[in-house]
Amino acid sequence: IHIDVMDGHFVPNITMGPDVVKSVRKFTKKIFDVHLMIDPVMKYIPEFVNSGSDIITIHHEIDECVTDAIKLIKKYDRKVGISVKPSTPAKVIEKYIDDVDLILIMTVEPGFGGQSFMYDQIEKIEKVKYLIGERKIDIEVDGGIDIDTAKEVVKAGADILVSGSTIFKCNNYNQIIRDLRG
Repeated sequence: IHIDVMDGHFVPNITMGPDVVKSVRKFTKKIFDVHLMIDPVMKYIPEFVNSGSDIITIHHEIDECVTDAIKLIKKYDRKVGISVKPSTPAKVIEKYIDDVDLILIMTVEPGFGGQSFMYDQIEKIEKVKYLIGERKIDIEVDGGIDIDTAKEVVKAGADILVSGSTIFKCNNYNQIIRDLRG
């Protein structure tokens, strides 16, 4: 379950915090993939760990030391993700590539659901796939994922797709999820 956490500072929207994640945790054993679109992030990592997060993804673009945040997440024995905004080039991933379990490529500007997919990000997905090589790192793609874009990003190298609006606007969640999986 992908959980977007927004602080109204790093991105203009506000969503939930660790207490909400913790309250939902008791209802499922599914993996909680928590995407922290917040800055600062370091002081909140322990809270999200304690809330039941399995994967904690932070952004390359935060003001704090990204490497220190990655080390802190690893200290808590959680999987680590690094996310990049659309304007951030793929090559920045190189400095984190041996320390992360997941790379999240945003295919919209983070902060609001329902945006249109940015097709120029397909090339970034391909570049990140090349940079990963044989490493066991998942490529996750978030933003504007629908039936058509899902096929495109999987073809480019994506392993995990995050789809919000496409799923929640559909009356049959099971069917749309099956359709997205192809």
